[in-house]
Amino acid sequence: MVQLGRRRSNLLGRCPRAVHHRYLTSLCRRSVRREMAAALSRALKLPGKKGSDLGEYDPLTQADSEDESEEDDLVLNYPRNGLGRDSCLGTGSSKLRGGRSGRLVGGEDEAQEDEEEEEDEWRERLPSKSRPDRDDMKGMQYWSHRDSGRDRAGDDRGGPGPLGGAGLGVHSTDAEEKRMRMKNAVRSAFFLVPLVCATLLVLLCAFLIPCQKGELEKRLQWERALGDIGGVTPRALALWDVDGDSVEDVLLGVTEQTNDTHSTQGNKIYSAVALSAVSGQVLWRKVMRESVMYIQCGLQYSTQPSPVVLLIGKSIVMAVNGTTGRNLWSFLLQSIVSPAVLLPDLQGDSVPDLLIATLPADAQYLYMTLISGLTGVKLGHPVLFNLTSGKLMGPLLHETQQGAYYILFGLGNVKAISLRDIYVRSTSKMPMTQALQRKDPAWEGLKKNNSFIHIYRGDEPMDFLLPLVAGFGNNHNRLDTVSNINASKSDWVLVYGSSKLSVLRQKDIRKEWTFNSAPINSQPAPGHFNEDGVPDLFIRHSANGIMQAQVVDGANGHLLWTAEFVCPHLFLETSAISTSTGQSAFLFWASEPIKAQKNVTKTTVAPGVAAAEPLIRKLFLMHPAYPTILLELTSTTDTTVTSAVSYQERQKDATYITVSSRPTPDSEPGARIVKSMSLRAAITKAQIVRLGESNKTGEPVKPGAFEVNKFFRRLSFKHQ
Repeated sequence: MVQLGRRRSNLLGRCPRAVHHRYLTSLCRRSVRREMAAALSRALKLPGKKGSDLGEYDPLTQADSEDESEEDDLVLNYPRNGLGRDSCLGTGSSKLRGGRSGRLVGGEDEAQEDEEEEEDEWRERLPSKSRPDRDDMKGMQYWSHRDSGRDRAGDDRGGPGPLGGAGLGVHSTDAEEKRMRMKNAVRSAFFLVPLVCATLLVLLCAFLIPCQKGELEKRLQWERALGDIGGVTPRALALWDVDGDSVEDVLLGVTEQTNDTHSTQGNKIYSAVALSAVSGQVLWRKVMRESVMYIQCGLQYSTQPSPVVLLIGKSIVMAVNGTTGRNLWSFLLQSIVSPAVLLPDLQGDSVPDLLIATLPADAQYLYMTLISGLTGVKLGHPVLFNLTSGKLMGPLLHETQQGAYYILFGLGNVKAISLRDIYVRSTSKMPMTQALQRKDPAWEGLKKNNSFIHIYRGDEPMDFLLPLVAGFGNNHNRLDTVSNINASKSDWVLVYGSSKLSVLRQKDIRKEWTFNSAPINSQPAPGHFNEDGVPDLFIRHSANGIMQAQVVDGANGHLLWTAEFVCPHLFLETSAISTSTGQSAFLFWASEPIKAQKNVTKTTVAPGVAAAEPLIRKLFLMHPAYPTILLELTSTTDTTVTSAVSYQERQKDATYITVSSRPTPDSEPGARIVKSMSLRAAITKAQIVRLGESNKTGEPVKPGAFEVNKFFRRLSFKHQ
């Protein structure tokens, strides 16, 4: 009893206040029952406790045991019975309130009496068990009864939780877990999908696109041998996109040796060949009856989407389909000495017409013939002009500020005549359009003897005549209207007396300035060296094995840049290429540059004796941003005879096309080599050549190599 009292006091100290009240009430009731059971046992003289083998029992001991089990059950199971969770349970089912697991919800006394009666019946069914065995069985019954009650409560509430009725049911918990998993999956998807897409986009932009661009730059560099060169005479070369890949392809005239002695052309075969600018493969080949002197592209027919290519020989003009090389029309004309001049539409068929100059070898007469650009039919008859001897200038088309058209031409000098007059003299009728009937009064007032307008007439013969348009020399044999607009409205560059350079204003035909230099060997190259908006002029002259390169200001004739090189013995035009900085990059051929402190080389060469021809010729690129820096793009022993520049707008790149003669060990003619080189790819591998030296020994060279490489590698190229 003492131990029982201590146990009860301990349990009462641990239990909540509501449990204390229940426990005291239950304690009083149990004490009364125990005393009544003892009195009844004495009155009936029941035997005491027997052994487990006799199957007897002691009512007092059983009562104590019963009290202990009920106390244990009360203390251990009060969370299961719903204490402190009335707010969570709400209105439960009647079954839940009537069961053992819900005896604190309603009818607490009745539920306890029912449980005690059930326990009495259970003890009576097991009379043969001893006290320890009954305790074990009672523990097992307690846990099984508790589990079954929990299962019944779980069925009523939808599923058991660790605290009985505190959690949601099984089905609701599973549904909630599924919803949470679905919600987390959707959130993860919303986060991961944009992340993966952004990663793929970064990888695409960072690796795949530059690789494709680099692959294209690599493919734009190729070399192909076609026929033989037969000397160093410049050959026909033109650029135009004929296969529709947005890259200008290469068209050139080719001469090949043959062993057929019965051929009407002797032992040579002449042809025009179109090469793909991407791979260098032959797109088509057109066999000609004679050597091709000029190839011109850009003529368009409204009835034919394919470009039209004009092939001009010494005695034939032929138009072919630029995509297939199929013949469209041809026109025979003797002694052709100039490329075709693109004219406005003279017949009203929406196709520009052409003018071609012919000059018989034994005559001092220049003929101009008008040809239909659509059919190749001659318009009227040739117009004859009596000229003095000299180098042929033009013909060129010029449009004045009043919108009148004039043709510039000459032999040793330059004259002009109205296109209206040529058309009237050729066809004996007036032009159909009002624009062709127009004349410029200012120009007409310069006429003398009612014949020609004299543009230049002097004692010194004319050497070069060209429009003051940046990049004009890169590929000037174009027949598209866009390429001819600026060229027909600009001022002119004159080189006369072999050493005088002038700019002639087109508005009043007066010289803007004159620059005197050593004899100029090649046509000046207009380009933008400074930022005044007026094209400047790159010129070259050679003497005693020294080549001097100069840039002259196009606005005032002042010298802007000069450098000296070992003479490469080439008479190739310089190319001026427009860049992303607004200035032009100049491409020119030379040999080793001559430093300022090494000018002693000049005095070591005897007068009139040229230095030995160098074996190595180098292609240099000069940009006005770094005038003391040259990039050596390539070097070769080949003799380059003609070149052209093609632009790739998508890649912001340009390709340099050359036609060269490669020396052979035998006495056979050199092979003709056509080579394409991407400028941006060549810049990445170029060598830096410095024209100036540091002023003090030990000082760092400026600008540094890193700065120079960074600038040139970011440089891009574009159309003028």
